[in-house]
Amino acid sequence: MESGSRSTSSSASGENHELLSKDERRDRDLESQAPDAAKEEAPPVEYTTSTLKKLLYLGLYFLLNLAVTLSNKALLRKASYPWLLTFSHAFSTSIGCSLLLATGQMKLSKLTVRENLTLVAFSTLFTLNIAISNVSLALVSVPFHQVVRSTTPVATILIYRVVYNRSYSRDTYISMIPLILGVGLATFGDYYFTAMGFSLTFLGVILAAIKGVATNRLMTGSLKLPAMEVLFRMSPLAALQCLLYAAGSGEITKLQAASTGLLTTSFLIGITANALMAFGLNLVSFQTNKVAGALTISVCGNVKQCLTIILGIILFNVRIAPLNGLGMLVAMAGAAYYSKVEFDRKKASST
Repeated sequence: MESGSRSTSSSASGENHELLSKDERRDRDLESQAPDAAKEEAPPVEYTTSTLKKLLYLGLYFLLNLAVTLSNKALLRKASYPWLLTFSHAFSTSIGCSLLLATGQMKLSKLTVRENLTLVAFSTLFTLNIAISNVSLALVSVPFHQVVRSTTPVATILIYRVVYNRSYSRDTYISMIPLILGVGLATFGDYYFTAMGFSLTFLGVILAAIKGVATNRLMTGSLKLPAMEVLFRMSPLAALQCLLYAAGSGEITKLQAASTGLLTTSFLIGITANALMAFGLNLVSFQTNKVAGALTISVCGNVKQCLTIILGIILFNVRIAPLNGLGMLVAMAGAAYYSKVEFDRKKASST
């Protein structure tokens, strides 16, 4: 279960259409004509993308991700309807992609029935990941939930090794230790969980890793769909599924009962701004997953936890213990080390 400042640069049309991806379609056609062996030997996209492009996307991804996270927290304080909020994100993404299609910024590929079913399965995975996370969070403490979710990069590595036979250097594995340990220290608190909560939280980690890898493979594997097209095809299904979950959990009934005092002009403006930022975040996060890789995206999730704590200190005067501060430093050091390892690997693959 996400951009317009780039368009002012001298490479505007190229970068802008990176998301809209007309050129990617031509690449897809060319690859479909290549031998299977050649496709298997090709290095992952993240090792053939320029470092500058990756940094630009990662920077924009962090900026939008933090903005949406803080906006979500503010809205959920006023109205605790997480499924309806997620529905607004998927719905706004669907509307945004439809407008871009209508204005000729995107053309759809012809997909087989099997490929369409793959996208239906992906949208279900997207929604199920959110559902499991929400349910497990009600059965465990927030610190425990954050620590377990910080192991998503390890689960991502295991999926790539087992399913795609991709190898990683020893340094990559070593970099995971401070990343996970740092988040554990940064979020250290009252660890509480039920047996069901424990199981669901770890299931959520596996689903999050599968979702990250599946997102990447939809755009870099045999389908080679542009980020915009994946979102266009997936978001209406995800929106419908979220709406059904909202109805089943009673959120729609609760909203109808509280709508008179809740739906003020300022609240509606906040919802609209949040939905627009979520649309931008969806676009950027999918493209970032493509150019930086699913593992890097999952590592960014750990870094985001630390940055959220830092913003909480700055904006909301949140007080933390020295151990929490040490954890943030350890996690950031782990992220820096991981970045160095990835940079060295990219440099080695290009020689």
